[in-house]
Amino acid sequence: MAHLFRDLSLGHSKRESTPPLQQQPPPPLTMPSKLLTTVDLPPSPLGQLTSQLTDLDLRLSAYEIFVSVSRTSASKPISYNSSTANNDNSPAHNHSPSSPALQRSLTSQAASKMKKALGLKSPGSGSKKSPGSGPGSGQGKNRRALTVGELMRVQMRVSEIVDSRLRRALLRIAAGQVGRRIESVVLPLELLQQLKVSDFTDQQEYDAWQKRTLRVLEAGILLHPRVPLDKSNAAAQRLRQIINSALDKGLETGRNNESMQVLRSAAVSLASRSDGSFLESCHWADGFPFNLRLYEMLLEACFDINDETSIVEEVDELMEHIKKAWTILGINQTLHNICFTWVLFHRFVATGQSELDLLYAADNQLAEVAKDAKATKDPEYANILSSTLSAILGWAEKRLLAYHDTFDHANMDTMEGIVSLGVSAAKILVEDISNEYRRKRKGEVDVARRSIDTYIRSSLRTAFAQRMEKADSSRRASKNQPNPLPVLAILAKDVGELAVNEKRVFSPILKRWHPFAAGVAVATLHVCYGNEFKQFISGITELTADVVQVLRAADKLEKDLVQIAVEDSVDSDDGGKAIIREMPPYEAEAAIANLVKVWIKDRVDRVKEWIDRNLQQEVWNPQANQDGYASSAVEVLRIIDETLDAYFQLPIPMHPALLPDLMTGLDKCLQYYVTKAKSGCGSRNTYVPTMPALTRCAIGSKFQGVWKKKEKTPNSQKRNSQVATMNGDNSFGVPQMCVRINTLHRMRTECEVLEKRIITHLRNSESAKVEDFSNGLVKKLELTPSACVEGVQQLCEAVAYKIIFHDLSHVLWDGLYVGEIQYSRIEPLLQELERNLLIIGDTVHERVRTRIITDIMKASFDGFLLVLLAGGPSRAFTRQDSQIIEDDFKSLKDLFWANGDGLPAELIDKFSATVTGVLPLFRMDTDSLIERFRRVTLETYNSSARSRLPLPATSGQWNPSEPNTLLRIVCYRNDEAASKFLKKAYNLPKKL
Repeated sequence: MAHLFRDLSLGHSKRESTPPLQQQPPPPLTMPSKLLTTVDLPPSPLGQLTSQLTDLDLRLSAYEIFVSVSRTSASKPISYNSSTANNDNSPAHNHSPSSPALQRSLTSQAASKMKKALGLKSPGSGSKKSPGSGPGSGQGKNRRALTVGELMRVQMRVSEIVDSRLRRALLRIAAGQVGRRIESVVLPLELLQQLKVSDFTDQQEYDAWQKRTLRVLEAGILLHPRVPLDKSNAAAQRLRQIINSALDKGLETGRNNESMQVLRSAAVSLASRSDGSFLESCHWADGFPFNLRLYEMLLEACFDINDETSIVEEVDELMEHIKKAWTILGINQTLHNICFTWVLFHRFVATGQSELDLLYAADNQLAEVAKDAKATKDPEYANILSSTLSAILGWAEKRLLAYHDTFDHANMDTMEGIVSLGVSAAKILVEDISNEYRRKRKGEVDVARRSIDTYIRSSLRTAFAQRMEKADSSRRASKNQPNPLPVLAILAKDVGELAVNEKRVFSPILKRWHPFAAGVAVATLHVCYGNEFKQFISGITELTADVVQVLRAADKLEKDLVQIAVEDSVDSDDGGKAIIREMPPYEAEAAIANLVKVWIKDRVDRVKEWIDRNLQQEVWNPQANQDGYASSAVEVLRIIDETLDAYFQLPIPMHPALLPDLMTGLDKCLQYYVTKAKSGCGSRNTYVPTMPALTRCAIGSKFQGVWKKKEKTPNSQKRNSQVATMNGDNSFGVPQMCVRINTLHRMRTECEVLEKRIITHLRNSESAKVEDFSNGLVKKLELTPSACVEGVQQLCEAVAYKIIFHDLSHVLWDGLYVGEIQYSRIEPLLQELERNLLIIGDTVHERVRTRIITDIMKASFDGFLLVLLAGGPSRAFTRQDSQIIEDDFKSLKDLFWANGDGLPAELIDKFSATVTGVLPLFRMDTDSLIERFRRVTLETYNSSARSRLPLPATSGQWNPSEPNTLLRIVCYRNDEAASKFLKKAYNLPKKL
């Protein structure tokens, strides 16, 4: 008997020497209230039972096993209640310091080796209630130190009545099983045999106990056997029938009862089957998962019932006794490690995750599990390990995949512990269980880094989605306020704050497992915002204030995110390139630039359309236009100003960068205006007539002259038709053309003003830099100034040659030197010229006046010389006429000199040089003139004296040394010698 149960008092002293604890009804066998209100408790991964056993049933059965296997050598208390140490009536107070009871109490107050190994803190004396003050421990002066058995009873919430009844039954079992070890006994079977109705308070209590015991027997032998059962096993069928019948009608447990004998026979027969691992044991409680659930109940008893987050200080000695149940439950160290890990973790969760010691203890215990996983290849263990770790990892990942919802700066320690636990579980699952991992080289899979990477990306995606909803709500709430921010602008600000908070709060924790945690975080946020931003960009059709706000916000966000990524990856092998590659640029600046370019094009097109519309209405009338220039030009410059103001009011960060595009567009618009303003006004060549055919002069003959149309000359047709058109259009009169000249001059001046105004805008631009002012090309109009200068030049020439060759043609061509020279001198031409010069002086801007009068002077000199050298057969000159011609030309020059009030003398001399050089030829005698012509011609054409003189081509470039000029003077020389020479040399007729 002693061999079967050594001291069934479980450490109690003899009944007569130790007062019994005050009997109380058993406490409710439920979890404390905090556990009941805790949500999201993970289900036990140790397996679900198919029987109807409750947690209470399992706990009582586990306690029965614990009591049956306990071994103690003496009745020695193992804890000391400090609250009774100074009570004279307390038994503990009567112990001397050297007594066994006090020694055990002092030892138990020291730090537990197990708690120290798990990283659990040991509270100071009196800091927490002793289990001795719990249910069933007695009150007041009856309080005393507890033994191992008493501690376990209290911890498992078993009443003294139940405990006493169990011990009596075990004594009876021991009496009938002399020499047998407890593991060779089917305990529920023996308890059914030994306990009778008389051992219970009433029949109802007994019936409940008997049903529980039968269900335990059923669960351990039939439903979850260690050795699998054959469906046709006769003993199993008999046992199942008896148990089903007993559960329905009850069971007579007398020794000679036939049903009891069949039950015993069948149960022992089935429990005695062996798989070779426990040859001397009865397998009634060591099948999975029944054994694990029972063991879980024993391990739960290590937690102080008065402080559900704390493991009792006596856990070392308590665990020593719990481990004695391994033989019955089929538990070994590896199973213990995984079960204890689960119990620690489950208690941490069940108590509201408030006690970090439990979390770190579970993580530390998981380190032992990792060692076991590498060394143990048992498939049954692998299944338990996998389900347990999966449960832990699943719970952890539920929080870590959205850690922004679970943690903040106040509970970072909790997060770090959960991350560590989750990563440890994941590493074991992947490295020691996963077949996929085994197929790869271990260096290819960094489980911790991959896990953290997943948590970061998942949580930030969730956080981003929440920020989106928040931004949308904020937008809706502020829609009635002035200038509400667009959603994506709000979102960009929120995401930026999220990134900063991530870097400051979470990344330092996660960096322990992932060196670039912050980089991964901002890359994820970059992609999330980028997806929304791309959709936004694709729907943009015009540049609005909201659009620019979003684009600028996106650009700032991107710069901030990239900066965090770069800083986080500075020590990486690739310098952060891998992270940056995950962040394809938003190209917000490019999007802004594109939209601004569209805006610029639209504005430029509108300006051009406006120019066309207003030029069609422009009359170019000096009386209708203020200050002598066109009102359309004033409007053009005004709309250019407005366009520039609108451009610099755009809320964009790159005014200087895109200004050249706008300047180019406006420049082309102004150039277009200049082109349109001078269009149709003609040029010098428009009015200068075609050179007539070279003929011999003939006084009185009606020969075709220079002022008659040449029907077969295309250029002549073009010019004359243009002149005819202009002659019939008032908008191309001399006053109107002068207004055009003034307009182009004013526009040239305003270009300089415009450029200065642009500099002022640039200085007020937020993004302007020093180089924007030093680089003059940014603010310059390239085309318009030169177009204005060229336009003024062209129009001045056109006006000059129009006056001389068109408006005054009746005076010049039809009057000057026609017939008798002394009766057709230059005075009428001078009068008309003076009248026109007065008109021009009153109309043209003073800064342009000299230029246009100079051109009129040049045109009059050209016309004068053209009359002398190509005036047609109605004109003929003698040597005596030369003085009249020279006097007339002097009068013409004096008109422009105007007694010093006109053009400068040196300017007049410059442009009269050609006429001045030709006039002396009219003084030469005919023979000398012919001889000079012959010599110059031979020199020019390299002809010998004996050959026929070539006919010089008409170049129009008159010169006293030019053959054609000399020949024309000979042609217009009115004497016989000239006629003979022309007849002989060129056979020129007197008639055409």
